[in-house]
Amino acid sequence: VDESELPLQLPLMDDFKPGTDPSGCLARAKDWRYFQKDGKWFARETNTMPQWAGSCWYYLRYTDNKNGEVAFSSKADEDWMPVDLYIGGAEHAVLHLLYARFWHQVLFDLGYTKHPEPFQKLVHQGMILGTDGEKMSKSRGNVVNPDDVVDAQGSDALRLYEMFMGPLEAVKPWQTSQVSGVVRFQTKLYNVVKAATANDVQEMSEETTKLLHKTMKKVTADMEAMSFNTAISAMMVLTNHLQSLKDQVPREAAEKLALMVSPFAPHLGEECWNMLGHETSLAYAPWVEYDEELCIDNTMKMGVQVNGKVRGEIEIAKDADQDTAMAEAMKQERVEAQLDGKDIKKIIFVPGRILNIVAK
Repeated sequence: VDESELPLQLPLMDDFKPGTDPSGCLARAKDWRYFQKDGKWFARETNTMPQWAGSCWYYLRYTDNKNGEVAFSSKADEDWMPVDLYIGGAEHAVLHLLYARFWHQVLFDLGYTKHPEPFQKLVHQGMILGTDGEKMSKSRGNVVNPDDVVDAQGSDALRLYEMFMGPLEAVKPWQTSQVSGVVRFQTKLYNVVKAATANDVQEMSEETTKLLHKTMKKVTADMEAMSFNTAISAMMVLTNHLQSLKDQVPREAAEKLALMVSPFAPHLGEECWNMLGHETSLAYAPWVEYDEELCIDNTMKMGVQVNGKVRGEIEIAKDADQDTAMAEAMKQERVEAQLDGKDIKKIIFVPGRILNIVAK
């Protein structure tokens, strides 16, 4: 087709069903498909724009999808592009990503976009295998239907388990029996928040405060790094600690926990947020903020050896001296028993690492 004849006007058709002809529905518009030029008959190609055509630039249309004049405006391109993060399976690398980049660079060369590359960062999530450790397929009979999990345990449980299975990029086998673990976590967290609403405790102990701020720092950093499994693990530790407080769960800790869990289990997060007395969605609440000073441990644990064998463990200030360490060590029953009736000949103290008591 000569460039002067572009764009080519497509025929009006009542039936757009694909049919059995691999050439597509346009092949049925014979008066349009076949034409004469310079005394010769030609047939138009009817399958030049497969499904890849739309998927190769959809992200550009998303920036300005109500524009009826052009595919996307230069302002939308400047405001929204390039895409910050693309998450997809490895199988997309040779298909969508490769073609999208070709199309994008053509659009860049033609001046439609000011960005030479469509995506700034790419992350491949790992494949979830069947319970037999093989790729899910109908022929193997190992396909796990997520709708069944949602019906049985809820969508929050499905989301939590998928993110808790392991690193995002890792290939992981599905284990339905392990979904119950995150369900127990959901129940614990809900009961912790419920306890906080019953007594309205405002004060927090130093231990709880430090653990809360460490958790907020951990979850925030892990979300940025897409280490979702370790973020959930940190929230589990905090939930277990708050559960141990029974009816003395601080309201502030419960609110922060509800905010942190919401990206992973949005229904649970909203339910807890509402239970805490908030009338608007937590989607409008700011993300949690931690105090770096409260994330620093002022104490440390140190092993205590007697004649080269570990007999106990003490917790002391990071800058504690030998006398302080010895005083704490002598409070350990096992250490005291090993030294009973013996004379201390030598004390080897390495600050921050070990205390070794040599006795005969």
